[in-house]
Amino acid sequence: MRLSLFKRKPDPERIEVPHGGMLYPVAVKRRASARRMTLRVSQATGEITLTLPERADFATGRLFAENHGGWIAARVAKRPLGVPFEPGQIVPFRGKPHRIVHWSKARGVTHATVDQDDQPILAVAGESAHVPRRIKDFLRRAALEDLEEAVRRHTAALGIPARKITIRDTTSRWGSCSSQGHLNFSWRLILAPPLVLDYLAAHEVAHLKEMNHSHRFWALTHRLCPRTEEAEAWLKRHGAGLHAFG
Repeated sequence: MRLSLFKRKPDPERIEVPHGGMLYPVAVKRRASARRMTLRVSQATGEITLTLPERADFATGRLFAENHGGWIAARVAKRPLGVPFEPGQIVPFRGKPHRIVHWSKARGVTHATVDQDDQPILAVAGESAHVPRRIKDFLRRAALEDLEEAVRRHTAALGIPARKITIRDTTSRWGSCSSQGHLNFSWRLILAPPLVLDYLAAHEVAHLKEMNHSHRFWALTHRLCPRTEEAEAWLKRHGAGLHAFG
């Protein structure tokens, strides 16, 4: 009975932080490993998260978030505007801007080509309502094809095969490698220049041999992809923007 009297009231899943006439929804999470209160605005999804240590007082955490309303507003404002997969929109494909064109209502394949002015386009056939889905399906297929080719090349150089390659729409990482040799990648890498996709393939293939980020791992990654630093710099500058498309 005595223990139940001191049981902490559950935190709300979300709170609202006011600033400049706006209300910003903030997810509340507790983390045992957290040593201090933190606020984060995901540049991929726009979600705002308040993380609290296990023993932190919730009221103090709410006040912490409210005192940082200006910071939250500024970070949200910096997020790239969303670009839907609709006719007329410009979407990068293998790093080059392509305009989406709904060229025919008849059934047909989606493909990258050029228009009468020799400008790059993504040509989509079928009913207009299906254009967004057809563009996304096309990009996912192209991403899988490019990543499978890159992984084959790097695993051949390494001498260790990958057991499986999966394409997902991840927001926290561009790729991962499991202890079973399964490689996972974000399909959005097809939007980036080929160098970036190749680097991520090399990075995860290197994990097949070095399941860490030691000096040996980075030496191996640089051997597979000599332009590693250039690719990492591109991701740091432009990576978050890839999540705006679609």
